[in-house]
Parts: sequence; C-alpha cells; structure tokens
Amino acid sequence: MLKKEVLRKKSDFSAIYNKGKSFGERYVVLFHRANNLPYNRMGYLASKKVGNSVKRNRARRLMKESFRQLEKEFVLVEGRDLIIIARNTIGNTSMQEVKKSMYSAFKKSGLLKEKRSDGK
Repeated sequence: MLKKEVLRKKSDFSAIYNKGKSFGERYVVLFHRANNLPYNRMGYLASKKVGNSVKRNRARRLMKESFRQLEKEFVLVEGRDLIIIARNTIGNTSMQEVKKSMYSAFKKSGLLKEKRSDGK
C-alpha cells in the first residue's frame, strides 16, 4: 500500500463516518464514501474492545492480508475512501473466515466486480 493510499487525517475519518455508508458483517464493519480521486484510500481500525495490543495488531494484519487477497481475485471500484473496522468477535478467527466476512461486506456495498478472464 502506498503512502498516499492510507487515511490519516481525523477530518477524513469523520467525513466517512458522518456522510458515508456502512455495511456490517460478523467480523468486520465497512464504511465507504466517494473521494473524487483516481485511487482508493484505506484505513484499518481495531479498538480496545478487540483486546490488548497484540490482538489488535493481529486483527489489523488479518484485515490487511484479507484485503490483499480479495484485490487479487476481484476488481474494486476506484475513487473511494474505505475504513474497515474489526469487531470484537475477530479474536481467534482464521484468515479465511475474516476474508469471507470482508468479501460479504464488499459484496453488500456493491464495491466489488469480478475480474475479467481476458486480462482487462
């Protein structure tokens, strides 16, 4: 992930929470909003409800890796700000379960498209 593709400003997060749309699943919650840029910006969050720092960092790693794998399999709509938040149920789950939950949230939101087999 490039530096420009990471959400950092509090104002960006606030705008997504207040004006964006949310879709919840068993292990993650997805917030998204249009950003009028030619690329997506991402933020991964795990609150203290998830657990201590080790568990929160594991949750973020699971979400990032799940997203990387989803990106390989599907095309994501461009020009969006995305926040993926870990729920406290993410604790002892496998990466495959988190990936399924993220896939379901992205599918609900309408942000995923199938990759074309002809390479385009």
